Amino acid sequence: MSAPTAVLAEDEEVLRSELRARLTSLWPELVIVAEAADGVEVMHAFGAHAPDVLILDIQMPGMTGLEVARLASGKCHVVFVTAYDKYAVAAFEQGAVDYVLKPFSTARLAETVTRLKDRLRERPANLDGILTLLADKTRGGKQFLRWVTASQGNTTSIITVENICYFRADNKYTTVITPEKEALIRRPIRELAEAVDPDTFWQIHRSTLVNINYMAGIVRDFRGHLSVKMKNRNEVLPVSESYAHLFRGM
Repeated sequence: MSAPTAVLAEDEEVLRSELRARLTSLWPELVIVAEAADGVEVMHAFGAHAPDVLILDIQMPGMTGLEVARLASGKCHVVFVTAYDKYAVAAFEQGAVDYVLKPFSTARLAETVTRLKDRLRERPANLDGILTLLADKTRGGKQFLRWVTASQGNTTSIITVENICYFRADNKYTTVITPEKEALIRRPIRELAEAVDPDTFWQIHRSTLVNINYMAGIVRDFRGHLSVKMKNRNEVLPVSESYAHLFRGM
């Protein structure tokens, strides 16, 4: 039987090193095939190594541990690492996942190792129910979109919303524009407008959703029509009359 494998994700380097050292001591057979400091790195590692176990900090930049776990549901076993006991207890009581509280206790980590060894004999659980419960507890209800996946040839890339300048509807596809590239996703602009944080993304046209952090300025032509100039991009985006009220006072 091959040695069990794991991906370890914790954004604090000191804690990640401590967790790795304790796991290695408690479970010498476990092979930690990759480490990650944010959710996007975890997803790349997950795709590259298909580990038996994901050890995930709940709060990570890029993508949270909950979002990563949703993609990994039913494909590998999951342990959450958290500083927040109220989140961890809710997950543990469901029985589908285990948890480790910060600061790490060697005794508690030993229990997790024992449980994981038992669970490796079974198929990984579907985590959809518990992840919905945890998401409500950790984010107070409404969850805003944090990333999109875009296909480019045979490669699927993850683009975090903070790196998106704007979305533009294009027939049945939507184009995602970042400072460096463009990509197509199969998600309508209407659905995206409901999913993103409205304090960050403004709809300025029926086909355009703009990240206000990338707006460089507003242009008004001789007819009084508004357009938005973007940072790190050359194009100027028209504002339809329906959304001109967003820029009053600017």
